[in-house]
Amino acid sequence: MGEKNRAENLRFRKYLKSHEWVERQFRHAAEEVHDQIDCRECAECCRVTEVQLAERDVEHLAKFLRIKPAAFVEQYTMEGSDGELILKRSEKGCVFLDGNECMVYEARPGNCEKFPHLLKGSGSIPSRMWQFVDRATYCPIVYNWLEMVKGLTKFR
Repeated sequence: MGEKNRAENLRFRKYLKSHEWVERQFRHAAEEVHDQIDCRECAECCRVTEVQLAERDVEHLAKFLRIKPAAFVEQYTMEGSDGELILKRSEKGCVFLDGNECMVYEARPGNCEKFPHLLKGSGSIPSRMWQFVDRATYCPIVYNWLEMVKGLTKFR
């Protein structure tokens, strides 16, 4: 999906950095695209990304699963590529992914709940553009949002 547009998306990121944009336009486009796509039908992010866990995520998930936080860490986490605590992964993705269904959806970690971080994230959308080029390769929300914003900014 977004892999074929990677080079163009990188150019677009540079283009955005060199111009002033109204955050409101980007947010409105993100809301529009987000409302059209049900993440739970795709779940590609669950297959390809590492989910970094905060302490509150561990506590919340342990409570949801009715186990102690230490048992949760032992059974369901591992060390990530940067040494952080992440959810265990298999060749099929997240340990809690069953087909396209998240088995802990109601208690999912904050990073999962906020994904793809278009509507929720720290900083402005343009300041987070570096994240979206890669995410467009597997997330249809990000891919479609980038395409919409390219039109809004007259990039193409």
